[in-house]
Amino acid sequence: MSSIKSTILGFPRMGSDRQLKKLVESFWAGKIPETELVEGSKKLRAEHWALQTSYGLTEVPAGDFSYYDHVLDTAYSVGIVPERYQNLDKEGGIQAYFAMARGLQNKSIGVDVPSLEMKKWFDTNYHFMVPEISDDQQFNLHSTKVVDEFKEAKELGYNARPVVLGPVTLLTLSKAAKGSSSAPLSHLSKLIPVYVELLGQLAAAGAEWVQIDEPILALDLDAAVYQPAFDQVYSEFAKIDGLKYLLTSYFDRLGDNLTWAAALPVDGIHLDLVRGASDIDAALSTIPADKVISVGLVNGRNIWKANLNKQLETLNKVISARASASAPIWVSSSCSLLHSPHSLKPEAGHLDEETLGWLSFAEEKIEEVAILAAAAINRSSVEAQLQSNAAKVLSRQQSERITRPAVQQRLASLNETFYSRQAPFNERQQVQRSALQLPLFPTTTIGSFPQTAEVRKARAQFRKGALSTAKYQEFLDAETRKCIEWQDEIGLDVLVHGEFERTDMVEFFGENLEGFVFTKKGWVQSYGSRCVKPPVIFGDVSRPKAMTVDVARFAQSCSPSKPVKGMLTGPVTILQWSFVRDDQPRSQTAGQIALAIRDEVVDLEAAGIKVIQVDEPAIREGLPLRKSDYEAYLKWSVDVFRLATTGVRNETQIHSHFCYSDFNEIFTAIKGLDADVITIENSKSDLKLLGALEVHGYSAEIGPGLYDIHSPRVPSVDEMAARFAALQKYIPAENLWANPDCGLKTRGWPEVKESLINLVAVAKDARKQHA
Repeated sequence: MSSIKSTILGFPRMGSDRQLKKLVESFWAGKIPETELVEGSKKLRAEHWALQTSYGLTEVPAGDFSYYDHVLDTAYSVGIVPERYQNLDKEGGIQAYFAMARGLQNKSIGVDVPSLEMKKWFDTNYHFMVPEISDDQQFNLHSTKVVDEFKEAKELGYNARPVVLGPVTLLTLSKAAKGSSSAPLSHLSKLIPVYVELLGQLAAAGAEWVQIDEPILALDLDAAVYQPAFDQVYSEFAKIDGLKYLLTSYFDRLGDNLTWAAALPVDGIHLDLVRGASDIDAALSTIPADKVISVGLVNGRNIWKANLNKQLETLNKVISARASASAPIWVSSSCSLLHSPHSLKPEAGHLDEETLGWLSFAEEKIEEVAILAAAAINRSSVEAQLQSNAAKVLSRQQSERITRPAVQQRLASLNETFYSRQAPFNERQQVQRSALQLPLFPTTTIGSFPQTAEVRKARAQFRKGALSTAKYQEFLDAETRKCIEWQDEIGLDVLVHGEFERTDMVEFFGENLEGFVFTKKGWVQSYGSRCVKPPVIFGDVSRPKAMTVDVARFAQSCSPSKPVKGMLTGPVTILQWSFVRDDQPRSQTAGQIALAIRDEVVDLEAAGIKVIQVDEPAIREGLPLRKSDYEAYLKWSVDVFRLATTGVRNETQIHSHFCYSDFNEIFTAIKGLDADVITIENSKSDLKLLGALEVHGYSAEIGPGLYDIHSPRVPSVDEMAARFAALQKYIPAENLWANPDCGLKTRGWPEVKESLINLVAVAKDARKQHA
């Protein structure tokens, strides 16, 4: 039998109590020096390696750690540092790195640079920074981060495997810098020597295996372009003495890419057999016998306990097929555990015992990997663990808490009338203009306002019982009133209540719906230091009572002359940003959520709310990686949005919001949502939205974002005015709104106030020019 090794592809970075978040944000705030950030991070990495080896993993990943984002780390390491940031590194330190991530505005030293563009990492809610490649791009080994972290692990006595993002994926995820026209992949020949230099340093440091992540292999690739690119890269890598390479891809099947990927001069191939299970037969017949097969059997992206007996059947199939192979078999996670919370241990006493038994976070997934590997060698050594696992898997399958017949019957009974508004958009628009009386170029924000220390403190006191319900509501009402009055004062046209009662745009709704449970410390990284705590959808979803109506009614009473939006999160985003049950189609769960949101929309209208926003920032994120799967997803995702929003009268204006994605591939679907107004991220992506508008057209009203809210800088009037003028060339004035890119929750009040005052000035100036 082939020898068996156990490992994972990566581990969550933040720590059991989000220690990294606290370190990084303290560094940004100037509360700790860089040395303390470095030492604190080093300690965290050591804790993570110790945890992984405590469960018996035979090898641990090194280099999967990041202060902000692993794509940014890789770009920075190979010298992809745009000119606007280069002077920031002259004094040493990591100022340029964080400026690329967040932007930097420091008037005292005359620095004002925006951040790089941000996009979703494939079909996850993790965001990566998009490298910019200029026509005259030069590469150099700018940072040896992965070498340094490998040496750390080695010095601590761990059998470590460096993790490197591959050059083909890096360039494919990059974009041409503004003013440049060359395709990023055309620079591959110049980039390869820098990777070779880096890999040479890893070999010199004692590395045996290097994990090279090339997740673009899960996409539809033009073999005429990509096969030669991969051949060129890995033929050069193979010349480095002493290194073996594990080529990894994940998130979907390799499909047609498998044949030529398996022929590359690498020493091992990783298979995601959770999301790419259909690859197994072709892989077993295609991957040469002298190459390692790494089998990703434990889901790195969801939190349900693995069915170990079922996965063991798959592992045994691989072992049997490879009986005469000379290379070992590795048992692994399907992808990095970056997308899983850290550990279930804090949930003991918070979640009920039954639910706790159904779940598996990163720490528990390590144990699952180790059990599978041990079972393949000697099942009797882990028989007790396998039996315990089987009992808990069966408990979930048989639980009466999962299914609610009334919910399923309601969804099954729907007909076509539930998916259409009363009248087409052009008729609704006239009725809404009469009802709302908004000026040309109406101004608004996306929803949330700063969650200050006072807001977080009051919420914490309320949850601990130190603040009564009445006192907490009094505090929230005061914050809401103050926020609305300030918006009115500066001249915003459609107001929001600020969402001070909400911790998160998905968690809040999950807390008010049946079929969800909530963790205590189930945090996962979304971008940078920003962590989210996704709810867990374990059963059928329904709305037991109104969720936002009282707050919306109060908020509207604070603004007798201007509309205040009712703020809801859409069904696809609630689905995408939750850990979702895997025992029924995602489309069915989304439909149940849509009915709950529909009930809320109807109740908001009945309460006198004239503008209702149903956000869907995750609709592009949910798009499958393979184009053959697009049509089915886009059909049901559009259907569930329409199901959620079409129960209102013509005069009620439905808004939606989208952000941080490539919209070209889904713009037809966005049009199909039939929203009256959409607000859409635009400023961080160099107005690429204009290309989508030019190709697809858009006849409803739209507010492309005028400034990036993820960067701690204040945009000038001139900066936003130039962006707004460009938009007016593509969008009729009567359909154009002025707004930021996204919600303002993570920003501070001083920058929010200055930025929005400037935004209102842009709209007022544009009205004068149109008069």
